[in-house]
Amino acid sequence: MTQRLDALRQSLASLEIDAMLVTDEINVRYLTGFTGDSSYLLVGPDRATMLSDGRYEIQLANECPSVSAAIRPPSQLMMDLVKQVLGDSGYERVGIESAVISLSDYRKMSDQCPDVSWIETTGVVERQRMIKDEDEIATTRGAVSIAQRSFQSLVPMLSPKWTERAIAHELEAKMRFLGAESASFKPIVGFNAAAALPHYHPAEIFMPTNGVVLIDWGAKYRGYASDITRTLSVGNVSSEFERAYEVVLEAQMAAIDAIKPGVEGKEIDKIARGVIGKAGLGDKFNHGLGHGIGLQIHESPRMSSNCEDELAAGMIVTVEPGVYIGNEFGIRIEDDVLVTETGCEVLTTLPKGLDDCRLVL
Repeated sequence: MTQRLDALRQSLASLEIDAMLVTDEINVRYLTGFTGDSSYLLVGPDRATMLSDGRYEIQLANECPSVSAAIRPPSQLMMDLVKQVLGDSGYERVGIESAVISLSDYRKMSDQCPDVSWIETTGVVERQRMIKDEDEIATTRGAVSIAQRSFQSLVPMLSPKWTERAIAHELEAKMRFLGAESASFKPIVGFNAAAALPHYHPAEIFMPTNGVVLIDWGAKYRGYASDITRTLSVGNVSSEFERAYEVVLEAQMAAIDAIKPGVEGKEIDKIARGVIGKAGLGDKFNHGLGHGIGLQIHESPRMSSNCEDELAAGMIVTVEPGVYIGNEFGIRIEDDVLVTETGCEVLTTLPKGLDDCRLVL
């Protein structure tokens, strides 16, 4: 945490600010280890101060003992505490997370602190979070392992008696049993035509004896997310599905092979999109290739045609091409990939070949 705070301090001069007021709860956690909410972090060149309330006094001392805390009593509002701490600090130019703070809170702070110049910043901490340290990588490996073991435990249980919703709930229960604090997002389970809806909500629909089962899930472990998708076939499926599946798999593997430091995410997206387009299915791939994962399930870098994020060692991204045939079926294959100094490492190890993903009931 000290290294993360020091890295943020090194940005202050280039941003031409005296200090940074971090109000995003995810960014506060990243910089301090604090897992509570309703708290701000003021980072200056030589000290960092948590602004919180009495509910978290003991928790703050336990989770981030190296960071000082300013605790407000029940009678004091947060904006009054901001005024107090800034008044004592002498900071004149203070950066704010303009994509996070509300207009209402900004106006309140401006009224409370008329001698402070509030400087808009965007993505300062988020850019730091793109590069994972050794502890973050190890924790993500744990999140991937829990998700995979849960899936491997679930699949032998499946039968036509299972609904989409029951599979989603059972998968989350297994992840929690194996040590996850929760699912990293609500699992997506879609049969046949429902699999063609990338952000589908599972329903009380029973598993087909012939068709497609798409499962998109992930575990949240010690705050960090994993994100995996597998598309299973059940019984007899069409030759169109089998052909499309092989195309999606080829696109994913080609994209993974191209991942290395210095390559822009849009170039990786272009490679996968080219494979799918060459097969005549380009208009059936209707989302970006992937995104970063970490303390949030969707974070930078992005891999899509309109993003210029450049990959660097330490980033962890998803690679998830898909083909969606409306009213028939959907296919998505997704793995979590660590960018290394020389290329990449696929953290996900679940089999994904067409024959590997045939479900025998």
